[in-house]
Amino acid sequence: MNSYKYLGDSKMFEYDKYYRECQQQNKPFIKAKINPLHKNYFVQIDLMTCNYELSNSEQTSIKKLVKNEIDYVNSNSNYDFQGFSIDEELAWFDGISSEHLDEFCNALYDLAQKKIIVKTVLNFSRFYQ
Repeated sequence: MNSYKYLGDSKMFEYDKYYRECQQQNKPFIKAKINPLHKNYFVQIDLMTCNYELSNSEQTSIKKLVKNEIDYVNSNSNYDFQGFSIDEELAWFDGISSEHLDEFCNALYDLAQKKIIVKTVLNFSRFYQ
């Protein structure tokens, strides 16, 4: 099993395989695919693979990250940022620049994974009480 944080520009069967790996490893599923219309990336995070939901404060943190990316894309690209949506388990972002893709996906992963680890530790600590 691989231990990378996201999968980018892959074939559909690779995304399916990675999704199953994320389920088995209890980690967030993040994929990035280039949008042929504007050559920036469409990024999706799915937390159903790890039974975790983003809190309101985490959604706000992601929105701040996206706002910075929107400002960058709109001032440095021929195309505007195409949009985004965030809820407790799923989020997508259309227009992430290739310059910031790795940083953006890693930040999403780290935010979700940090919370998953804390939740897991709390669940295990119940066994020792």
